[in-house]
Amino acid sequence: MNAARRIVIAGLGTMLLRPAGAAPETLRVAIEKFAAGAAPQTGRVTLEIAPLVDNGNVVPVTIRVASPMTAEDHVRAIALFNEHNPNTEMAIFHLGPRSGRATVSTRVRLATSQQIVALAKMSDGSVWQHRVDVIVTLAACIES
Repeated sequence: MNAARRIVIAGLGTMLLRPAGAAPETLRVAIEKFAAGAAPQTGRVTLEIAPLVDNGNVVPVTIRVASPMTAEDHVRAIALFNEHNPNTEMAIFHLGPRSGRATVSTRVRLATSQQIVALAKMSDGSVWQHRVDVIVTLAACIES
């Protein structure tokens, strides 16, 4: 069996054997807090992250939001949440109409295979989201 196939099979096994616990509930609560009463809708947000990550220590992430970025219609904040890291909230970026584009990029650490959620809070109070399942073959953020 070649090395690439082993990595994919190991990653799939990791994804199927996700740690059980209150992590999905913690993620739900964090999203509700960010949304401040608005129901997150799917669309307008594009979360760019590799679906298979060899090393969870440095994972590039880009979030783009479809918005004209005018005074009347702009992105107020972009947030990035995760399901199984020690801290559910990975980043919050505050924007305004003078930001020009609603695009942010960063690098994150991922403890294990999990769901990553990007949210955008708009000037009209609506909240938009994009969710991606990521398989991590070499975990990071492990507490001893």
